[in-house]
Parts: sequence; C-alpha cells; structure tokens
Amino acid sequence: MFALIDCNNFYASCERVFRPDLNGQPIVVLSNNDGCVIARSNEAKAVGIPMGAPAFEYEEQFKQHHVHVFSANFALYGDMSNRVMTILADYSPEIEIYSIDECFLKLQGFNHYFSLQQYAEQIRHKVIKWTGIPISIGIAPTKALSKLANKIAKKFSDKLKGVYIIDTEEKRIKALKWLKVEDVWGIGKQHTKRLHAQHVFTAYDFTQLSDEWIKKNMAIVGLRLKYDLQGKPTLDLEETQAKKSIATTRSFETNYTELKQLNERIATFANSCAEKLRKQKSCCNSLMVFIHTNGHRKDLPQYNRNIVVQLPFATNSSIEIVQFATRALKQIFKHGYAYKKAGVIVQDFTPEEIEQTTLFETRDKRHISLMKAVDNINVQFGQQKIRIASQDLSRIWKMRQEKLSPRYTTALSDIITINV
Repeated sequence: MFALIDCNNFYASCERVFRPDLNGQPIVVLSNNDGCVIARSNEAKAVGIPMGAPAFEYEEQFKQHHVHVFSANFALYGDMSNRVMTILADYSPEIEIYSIDECFLKLQGFNHYFSLQQYAEQIRHKVIKWTGIPISIGIAPTKALSKLANKIAKKFSDKLKGVYIIDTEEKRIKALKWLKVEDVWGIGKQHTKRLHAQHVFTAYDFTQLSDEWIKKNMAIVGLRLKYDLQGKPTLDLEETQAKKSIATTRSFETNYTELKQLNERIATFANSCAEKLRKQKSCCNSLMVFIHTNGHRKDLPQYNRNIVVQLPFATNSSIEIVQFATRALKQIFKHGYAYKKAGVIVQDFTPEEIEQTTLFETRDKRHISLMKAVDNINVQFGQQKIRIASQDLSRIWKMRQEKLSPRYTTALSDIITINV
C-alpha cells in the first residue's frame, strides 16, 4: 500500500500557523516580485480569485472581499515543509518527497499489523499538533490510486476527517468513475484533448482503453499509469537524483538599462548556481546566460539573447563561475534596451570528485577549501554573509516583496515574542 500525504493549502496554512486570526479568512500568496497569485485558501477560491491572477488587476477584488495578500515567503515555507517531512519520515522507512507539500510513504505489509485508518489518523494528528499544518492522506495499493484517494480525502474532508483508503475493488471503481480524466495525475492538456476525442471523460473510461492505443498515443508512461489505476503496482517510489541542470533566474523590480546593473544580477545568479552545485557535489562543464526585455511593453524596443559557454574545465567555484558568466553577459549585452529579466543556467555536470584535467587550463584547487569555508560560514551565520565582490553588498535578491510576512522560524529577529 502507498500513502500520499498532501498539506492543505500549504502556503496559506504556513501563514495561518503564526496568524491564527486569519483562520477562515481568504488568503492569497503572490509570486516573485508580487506578480501573480500562486496559492489560494479555500475562502479565496470561493470569492472567485483564480490561480495565476495578476495582482495589479485584482486589487479591487482583494479589497472588496477583504482578501489577505502575502508575498511568497519561501524561507518560511521551506522550513515548515522540512518539519512536516521529518515527522512523516518516522512513519515509514521508504519515503519519496514529491514536492514541497506532498510526500509518498510506502506501507508495504503495514496492514497486517496495523489498522491503516488508525495509522493515518495518528499521522494526521501528530503533524497538525506539532506543526499546525493540516494535511490530507490517501491510501491505496498503487501510487496513482493513492493520489486519487488523497483528492477524495481533501474534497470530502469534513465527512472523512482528511483520510480516505481505497482498499476494495468497489471503492476503486467508484473513485475512478468520480474523477474527471483531466484531473488524473500525469494527464495534461494535450492528452486530455486526445482522450476527449475518444469519448474518454473519466479515469474509469481511461482504464478501459486498449493497451495499444495508450502506448501509441501516450507512450509507455501512459500505459504504466493505466496499470496503476487498475490497481496493478507499476510506479514505485523514486530515489532523489541530482539535478541535470540548475537555473537561477529573476524578473527585476524595474527595467535595467546599464551593463553594470545586469552584471551585478548575473554575478548573484551565477553564485547561487555554484552554491547549489556544491550542495549536490557536482561541477558544471558549461553554462548559459540570457537576458530579456519586457515583452509586455510594446512601446519599447525588444531584445532577447542567450549565449552558451563551454568551460575549459569543470568547476563549482563561485569565483570561477561568476567570471565565466559575467564575461558571457558582455558578449550579448546591447545598449539602448530596457531589460526586465535575466538568468544563469549551469549544465553538463560531472561529480566533483572526478577531475578531467587539461593541458593548458584547470580549476584553481585553492577554491575547493575556500568555497567549503564560505558555505560553512553562510550556513552558520545566515544566507550570503560572504559574497562575491561584484554582488550587491546591501541585499541578496532585488525583488519586490511589499507584503512579506516575518520569517518566524528562520530569523532570530522575526521570532514571535510573548509578553506575560
């Protein structure tokens, strides 16, 4: 059996943990630079705030319905996610963290020793008590069915108390007939169009299609999904793998016109990529730098360029990667344009313990111990206490976050104080 644990309205729930006065109130969380809505509480959904809604277009509706608006506080959300996942790891030796607010547990054979209903209720009670984050739990013989069970647990939470188990054939068929095919895990818009053309409108209809049609139109991935929905375990837990590329990109709070401004942003992005490389113990052999003007400003001239640089040696040194990235920027930068977005993508990884030397150029080995010391200091004393000189020394990210809540769990200055 598999269990899928999903945090309910996770970003909004994180805000409510430290602001209980917001319980029952509509909440939305905005994307980087307070651009658009990326998370909504059920109350915000009920008043008609759509996902992806541009914040500036919905300001009147926010006021009209007394919607509480927050800038994305990823330091808080990441820490709260880690707390939830740490608790869940105690309930199974096999765990897959699927996203910041979702986690699969493998409960193979647990039903021989426990009541899965009581076990799930115990998990839910502990997570809520220890973190304040409400969760829904779906349990079923396969991963895809556990996803479906979780949807039912969340949809009918008041009746089911946040837990639903598909443990009979009757429950499986009933659940499949209830779920629309476009809501099936792994079926996107294009596949939905093809399936509707075949008069397939529910998950049950999908399981009745022939293997040949599914394999031809949806490849082996679609076939595995069908078997999983039929109750035949096909999709197992996935091991966490190192990323094959790492990107750091941002939209700017205002248009940039000078090379100096872009150079600082590219240096910061490159440094961030290097830190992530070291964290997964990889080195990159190439990187890409891109710059974009604002495509929404039709009154301004447009210019979008990128450049891929093959590095003379593999490295994860912030110093070296920043040097290569800023040199690349100079090759594609043009005066006379207002730039709104830029980014750095590092790619073509090799393990850091494997070094392919070249005759004329190689990485500076002094950087290995230097970067280790820098990372240790930044972890101990706070993000970006030590930075590359070409970075802005006054701030880390230049993002508009006008409605940012305190970092209650990660910053000493933001810890709640109680007067008694």
